[in-house]
Amino acid sequence: MTNSIADIAENSQCIFIIGSNTTEQHPVIGTKIRQAKRHPESIEGRHRGAKLIVADPRRIDIADYADLHLQHEPGTDIALLNGLMHVILREGWHDEGFIAERTEGFDEMKEIVEKYTPEVASEITGVPAGDIEEAARMMAENRPGTLLYAMGITQHTVGVANVMSCANLQMLLGNMGVAGGGVNPLRGQNNVQGACDLGGLPNVYSGYQKVTDAAVQEKFENAWGVPLSGEMGLTVTEMLDAAEAGDVRCLYVIGENPMVSDPDLNHVRYSLQQTDFIVVQDLFFTETSEFADVVLPAASFVEKEGTFTNTERRIQRVHKAIDAPGEAQSDSWIVAELAKRMVALGAATLDEDAPHAGWDYATPADVMDEINALTPIYAGITYRRLEEGAQLQWPVPNEQHPGTPILHVGEFSRGLGRFAAVDHVPPAELPDDEYPLMLTTGRVLYHWHGGEMTHRARNLEAMYPEALVEINPKDAHNAGIEDGELMKVTSRRGEIVAKAQVTDRVEPGLIFSTFHFADSAANFLTNPALDPQAKIPEYKVCAVRVENAVAGRRQGNLIGQ
Repeated sequence: MTNSIADIAENSQCIFIIGSNTTEQHPVIGTKIRQAKRHPESIEGRHRGAKLIVADPRRIDIADYADLHLQHEPGTDIALLNGLMHVILREGWHDEGFIAERTEGFDEMKEIVEKYTPEVASEITGVPAGDIEEAARMMAENRPGTLLYAMGITQHTVGVANVMSCANLQMLLGNMGVAGGGVNPLRGQNNVQGACDLGGLPNVYSGYQKVTDAAVQEKFENAWGVPLSGEMGLTVTEMLDAAEAGDVRCLYVIGENPMVSDPDLNHVRYSLQQTDFIVVQDLFFTETSEFADVVLPAASFVEKEGTFTNTERRIQRVHKAIDAPGEAQSDSWIVAELAKRMVALGAATLDEDAPHAGWDYATPADVMDEINALTPIYAGITYRRLEEGAQLQWPVPNEQHPGTPILHVGEFSRGLGRFAAVDHVPPAELPDDEYPLMLTTGRVLYHWHGGEMTHRARNLEAMYPEALVEINPKDAHNAGIEDGELMKVTSRRGEIVAKAQVTDRVEPGLIFSTFHFADSAANFLTNPALDPQAKIPEYKVCAVRVENAVAGRRQGNLIGQ
């Protein structure tokens, strides 16, 4: 996030949510948005009446609070955003001073956007042209405004272009580098921001230092005392493709359950079956563990010391509350012990004179010291400062620096902000005669990701005990499906059987399902087509057909089973 949660809640005059089911997936942030939205006199002046616009294919709960709900078709985000920008430019509502002083590429972007009249955008998105006009006016008249998005923007074959379009809109309005503004991705998993910050991506070292940069590579080689590759690695989806082809022979899976969370689960199953050796490291015996040669028991977050970095770039100290049960150990301890044994066996070489060579970390603070030395955006973040109560949001370049609550103040990190000329591109797979409906996927309030923890929480299971597929009454009637009946959903990759939830939360032609339940996971259906740059799968759009199912089987005849 470029801005802080509190800043958005207190200073944003217009809040634009696109591709984020905020109240269910980020309930604390959702609560603050609802408070900012309500009239200032409702409860002792705490609510200030900010404008709220929600763009989502479903009528999600936060849409009930919105001044305007733009219910666009999945996979049409760029057309919608370009339509909004067309109106802003046509009416002269753009921030000419900001654009001239702080950006580049405006003319190229403007040339593309000029094609997306409200009528053209409406034809692509299904949003009435008048609503596009009204949303643009509302954004222009209520500044500073913030934009919030989540995986409804990124999980597409045009995920990178979607994000660029969000940035285009905010730069056009001059909403960058100011309190109450910004482009704010809401992270979908706990500490995923911290994992990315510290190198949990295939193309960067910690602090987003590129592996393809020779100077960066040399710095880490000198620090760690090992030779390093200058080539980018594989994403999870690419690893499984490589395993199927025999190019990857070993998989080490830490805290992830691809047999629930990856797209096209029949392909995932086959790829795991082709892999020579699999190690799974997790809290529980997951669906992926069924394919493992070795399972290593990991400790939970309350059983270890360390830090998390949350969605607003804030580093938070985590303290051990209880001892881990049985043989469970922290992930870092397990990885370090494996590394020591590989060195001892001669499977890895190490220059012991390098300043950060070896795996003998006495405490997590030692790890943070290494992070400080090698990661410029974390250089000033120490356990001492965190223990003293410092509220630090990176970048923190030194120990005297107070942190950076708002990014891009005065100048972008690259100098000038770059407008991207982005055209609408349809999803990789759209409905046709054989598969006439569109499936989109997501999460519900009561379960998290693959459900390894939430399915073991009795009260959460009681609230949402099984998979439900949302279907519009018109489509349910056409398929002969009543509310609560079992329905079969089939795509080109597989099928599931789950209970129907007949509702107008989805428009005719669209159904919605979750991936939380392993036996009826939407990811048996989803399309593994990737964004060419970020390599993220297109979870949010695929073509399906539905029919009334014969009760008794929780999972249908799966392709490839």
